[in-house]
Amino acid sequence: MSPIVMAILVASNLGLIFLLMTVPLGLRTVKLSRLVVADRHRLWQALWPLGKHAGWSGEIISAEALDEQGTARIELSWEGRDGQPIERKIMLEDVAEGSRFSMRVVDDASLDASFWADYRETTELVSEERGTRIVLSQTDRYRGVAFLVFRYFAMRRELGKLQVWARTGQYRKGGWFEHPLSQVGFAILSAFILWPFFGLNLGGLALASILTSVVALHELGHMAAFRLMGHRRARMIFIPLLGGIAIGGRPYDSRFEVAFVALMGAGFSAFLVPVLMAASGFARGEGHYLAAALLATLAGCSALFNIANLVPVWKFDGGQVLRQICPGPLVLALASFFLLSALLALGWRAGFSSGFLLAAGAVFSALSLLTMGSAVKPRHELKPIRTVDRFAMAAALLAVFAIHGYGVLWASALLA
Repeated sequence: MSPIVMAILVASNLGLIFLLMTVPLGLRTVKLSRLVVADRHRLWQALWPLGKHAGWSGEIISAEALDEQGTARIELSWEGRDGQPIERKIMLEDVAEGSRFSMRVVDDASLDASFWADYRETTELVSEERGTRIVLSQTDRYRGVAFLVFRYFAMRRELGKLQVWARTGQYRKGGWFEHPLSQVGFAILSAFILWPFFGLNLGGLALASILTSVVALHELGHMAAFRLMGHRRARMIFIPLLGGIAIGGRPYDSRFEVAFVALMGAGFSAFLVPVLMAASGFARGEGHYLAAALLATLAGCSALFNIANLVPVWKFDGGQVLRQICPGPLVLALASFFLLSALLALGWRAGFSSGFLLAAGAVFSALSLLTMGSAVKPRHELKPIRTVDRFAMAAALLAVFAIHGYGVLWASALLA
């Protein structure tokens, strides 16, 4: 890949990350409407949190009014960090029975109150000749368009499923986006988007497919870690060009859990890289040179991708691990400097130019600044990590770094 093409790819990713996670948007309102062929009062009983059909989607398990001023408590089917349903205290305002209400979140058992400071949602129902028009709107303060887009599609899905429920009386779980076939389609799309960067030929397509496979294996490691930490479900979302995201079934409960899940992305692949290296050597010895080259490329791409994820950037796996195991800001700064220096030294030893390494250091710094402080604050502090777990995770981090570092050096020497 030429330096110009690499610069375009890196700049595109940085721009997308800034747009998705950081750009300040201020207060924004998402508003959607849909005509549902159903009686307005029946739909009111479904959308009103205290209505008799409020559990139509399974999201609200129970609800009760706390006073006559509009305060209510609802229990949601979503799991909190303790595995129990999340409870919220809400304030219902501007209520016009059967037609309109607004809702604010006063207290949340899972998220800090600051998350809901600017949030407000409004529901309106208007009778029309062919049914009832439902108008949903949500107002909040946003940094980055990712969460804004997420809420738009979440509201769109809610209206669609409500329409089906009104017609059939049954709630249909799931959707096309998280369906495994859809995610396979997104992975294929991601490979085709990457293809031109590696050359529009069979070799370029193979490299794009290998890189997409490496991303999938990395996220599979995170998913396995979620399940080992007691999450009842975990899933992978592919984002074309940017890669993938593994999502657990509940919020994190402890600092050890955060560190373990973060490290297992690269840790899972650390078991595979030596196997791929050995398989490549075996294939070469048997005279299967094309298979040997493909296996070596897969091992090298896996090692390079995973060790790059260990860079001490705020939202990268390496930064996540270090923030959990380092006892203070001074130790964190020293550990981050040591890890970044080791990564740059490895890149120099693997044959990358000094200019490229300096540019990589600048990119990592920019990524750290772009993503710093973008995490959602939980209601309660995570459980502290024990000293023995700090050392265990530190040793695991060094072991994973060493395996992938050796894989990078091996592949660079073999494929040079």
